[in-house]
Amino acid sequence: MHQRKAVRRVPIDHFARAVRVRRLHRRHPQRLFFVPLDHSISDGPLIRRGSLDPLIESLAGTGVDAVILHKGPLRYIRPERFTGLSLIVHLSASTMHAPDPDAKYLVTGVEEAVRLGADAVSVHVNLGSADERRQIADLGAVGAACDRWNVPLLAMMYPRGPKIADPRAPELVMHAATIAVDLGADIVKTPYPGTTPEMADVTRAVPIPLIVAGGPAAGNEDKALTMIRDALDGGAAGTALGRTVFQSADPGAVARKVSALVHSPAPAVSGPARNR
Repeated sequence: MHQRKAVRRVPIDHFARAVRVRRLHRRHPQRLFFVPLDHSISDGPLIRRGSLDPLIESLAGTGVDAVILHKGPLRYIRPERFTGLSLIVHLSASTMHAPDPDAKYLVTGVEEAVRLGADAVSVHVNLGSADERRQIADLGAVGAACDRWNVPLLAMMYPRGPKIADPRAPELVMHAATIAVDLGADIVKTPYPGTTPEMADVTRAVPIPLIVAGGPAAGNEDKALTMIRDALDGGAAGTALGRTVFQSADPGAVARKVSALVHSPAPAVSGPARNR
C-alpha cells in the first residue's frame, strides 16, 4: 500500500519571516543590493519635480534587490514597480537643520510598515551620538516588534558623534555591527572600514549579513565599484548604495553595474563563510 510522505510542518511564524527574507534574496541566496531613497527627510528632495515613481521604474529590473523608502512616497509609486523588487520601509528620521542632526527618532512603526506591504523595515542608529541612548532603545523596541510581526530588520549602524574621531575605525564598525546583532537585526549596514583585511575582521565577528554603506557620490562609479568589490572580498554580503545611483544621469545603468558585481555567481576571493 502506498504511503504518503509526511510533510514537515513549518511554524507559521518561521514561515512568514522566511518568505520575506527569501524575497530580499530573490536574486542571490547570500548577496544583497539595496538602494536607499530615504534621504529626503534629512537632506531635502531627491528629485526636484514629481514623484519618485520614474526613478523606481528605472531601478526595477536592473538587479536591485530592494529600495528603502519612507512611508509617504508610497502613495505616489505604482504598485507594479514592486513585482520583482522588495520594499524596505525606513522607520527613522532627522533633518540636517536640527540642533543635533545625528539624533535619529522613530516616525512610524513595524505594524504600519506591514500594512503598507513592506518586506522589511530599517532603523538608523548613530553610535556615539549625544542621543545614542534613545536610538539604541528604539532599535531594541523595533527588534521586538519585528519578532512579533515576523518582519526582517535592517539596522543602519554608523559610528557618528562628538567623540567619534574616525567613523571607519574597524573596532568602532565592529562594535556598531555587534549592537545590531545583540538587539535582533537580521541584516546590518555599516561604513566600509577601508581595507579588505579590516572588512574581514568585522565580518568574522558578525553572524548576520553585513552590507556596506554609501560610497562616493555621482560621477565616481568606478571608485564605488572598487569599494564594493573590496568589501565583498572581505566577506560583506553586499551594499546599500544611494547617492551614487540616484544622483547619476542614468541610475538604471549604474544599478546594473553594481548588481552584476554583487550578484556574481562566485565571490572574487573566498572570505569569511558566516556572511555568505
